[in-house]
Amino acid sequence: MKQFNYEAKDLSTNKVVKSIIQAESERAAAKLLMSQGFAPQKISELDGSDSVLDRLRGRIGLKDKVVFTRQLATLIGAGLPLVQSLHTVREQTSNKRFANIIDDIIGAVEGGKSLSEAFGKHDNVFNSIFLALIAAGEASGTLDDSLRRIAEQQEKDAAMMSKIRGAMMYPMIVLVVIMGVIAFMLLTVVPQVEKLYDDLNQTLPLLTKLLVGAANFFAAFWWLVLIGIGVAVYFFLQFLKTESGIKFKDSMKLNMPMFGRLFRKLYMARFSRTGQTLLKTGVPMLDMLKITSQSVNNTIVSASIDRAAGKVKGGKALSVALQPEDYILPFVPQMIKIGEQSGKIDEMMGKAAQVYEDEIDEEIKAISTAIEPILMVVLALVAGGLVGAVLFPIYSLVNNINM
Repeated sequence: MKQFNYEAKDLSTNKVVKSIIQAESERAAAKLLMSQGFAPQKISELDGSDSVLDRLRGRIGLKDKVVFTRQLATLIGAGLPLVQSLHTVREQTSNKRFANIIDDIIGAVEGGKSLSEAFGKHDNVFNSIFLALIAAGEASGTLDDSLRRIAEQQEKDAAMMSKIRGAMMYPMIVLVVIMGVIAFMLLTVVPQVEKLYDDLNQTLPLLTKLLVGAANFFAAFWWLVLIGIGVAVYFFLQFLKTESGIKFKDSMKLNMPMFGRLFRKLYMARFSRTGQTLLKTGVPMLDMLKITSQSVNNTIVSASIDRAAGKVKGGKALSVALQPEDYILPFVPQMIKIGEQSGKIDEMMGKAAQVYEDEIDEEIKAISTAIEPILMVVLALVAGGLVGAVLFPIYSLVNNINM
């Protein structure tokens, strides 16, 4: 999907709206805008021409959305009319782009559209879970509760992802240190050893000779090495955007050593927590499965949920439909089965989510404890090997001179 800046007139309010939309092409973006009740005036594809600072200034972060939903929930719960609540929240929004979107939502609501329809015009900002909960809250008259659940859902999901990123950050830092040690040894120490052997007309040992060759190549063709790395990274990132690349990445997450089990629990916590939130708000079972399939953010797990949804549509119980799926951990269908028997599926899914969220915390602590000595050993072996490759020929040279 590409992103397009657009300027369009809202046919229901005659106001001009500026925002961003996702579509396959400029023509598809125009069709999508027209289907949402807009008359496109200007559409241009987003590219890298804007400065990083400009893009960051226009970015709508999770904190912006959480604060917005919590404030709106509080105001509606206090009995303020919807439009007045939106205006009040709009006045407290410092993000200019987000403020423009809220203005558009206010205009749509004042023009007679439902809040879910108004939010739906900006589905690049508000995801399917957000829109489904808003629609369910409007239908049941519990919009403030729905908004609070949205904020809680976003905060919990962000907290889990933050913990996982933190656990993966340490190995990345150690890897950078290892690469730095290798580069330092090759560019500073190894050339001195070569010069010493040349001055004494001695032959370098094989291992040191290989290091010298690598150092000389990097010193002479460092630009070629950097271009090669850049090209490789670029094509790998492009590959990850393809269907095969997405499946490869998702499969790696589920099966990588140490982190695979952590990601599986993350997806089960996300599925269970989202399912609980949707069912509790009154979203039908099949709609819940469709939305959670999109929200887990893993195509392989999504395919498992989609297959289960097909079985549920055919008349099977959700617990039975989920049980044979390889990437659905057994505890989830077991808890759902209890919920089916007691009539409290949403409650049981919430308890399953809580169990996995607690286990993720313990898993991250275990990984952090286990990975530190492993990385220290790897760092020691690399550094020791390089130092050995440098010091061994020097000791050998000293021994030969003494003899």
